[in-house]
Amino acid sequence: MSDTDLSEQSEPYDLDAYLDRIGWTGGRRADRATLRGVHLAHALSLPFENLDPVRGTAPSLAPADLMAKMVRGRRGGYCYEHNLLLRLALEALGFRVTQLAGRVVVGARTPESRPRTHAMLRVEVPGEPLPYLADVGFGAPGALLLPVPLVTGTEFEGACRRHRLVRLPHDGPLQLWELQARDPRGGPGEGAWAGQYAFTQEPFAASDLEVFNWFVGTHPRSPFTRRPYLQRTTADRHLALDGARFTETRADGTVSGRTLAEEAEARRLVEEEFGIEVPEGVTLLS
Repeated sequence: MSDTDLSEQSEPYDLDAYLDRIGWTGGRRADRATLRGVHLAHALSLPFENLDPVRGTAPSLAPADLMAKMVRGRRGGYCYEHNLLLRLALEALGFRVTQLAGRVVVGARTPESRPRTHAMLRVEVPGEPLPYLADVGFGAPGALLLPVPLVTGTEFEGACRRHRLVRLPHDGPLQLWELQARDPRGGPGEGAWAGQYAFTQEPFAASDLEVFNWFVGTHPRSPFTRRPYLQRTTADRHLALDGARFTETRADGTVSGRTLAEEAEARRLVEEEFGIEVPEGVTLLS
């Protein structure tokens, strides 16, 4: 683990290469349209994957390594990699970005029962009264595809997904926010909303991400070190590989899946459906 400030890496960040990788040909002004467009393009272009932890190593968060792996290579990454790559792009475009960290609440008893291991971004848009929550690294069907303003009492719909932010009671001095997603299979009632993660607006530094990344990427009890976990979102479907189970979720909520039995089949699926080149030393099916 390095204590080097990520902003002090000698390799320059290549904004042109990043925008070309995600297919963004729109504007480059620090405005709402650019933020939304770049966020969506990233989410639909770069897959979520944990193949480095599966082979026993935490991925590098150095900008040069992120560029080599995710921009110039046929790889994806998990939340720290995705959102650091997006942060570098947004800052190069003129946005003010603050690193946040949250607790994943999917399947949790309470937010406090989970550590802060998820990274997301707070983005300020010049001329806009409210900052935005941006997150291209939450590997789940309830992930944001578009950034949302940090405000409660409003439901946001975009790219076939619906989200809202609520405030949760807690003992800390800062307000606790929860991002919720609406299950497209649910009815009109409040029960269709499901919490994704909880967070405050406390800033986190690059050194904090290094610690989170080391723990999540190397700890033997981390789910990311024990089995492949891949996600990819397209305009009309969400793909997931969790261990040997492959699942496809359509925009209307229809879910289908199958269990993979052969290593060759798994490698072919990862390369063809997720667009990922499986690195040497990784066995997908144990």
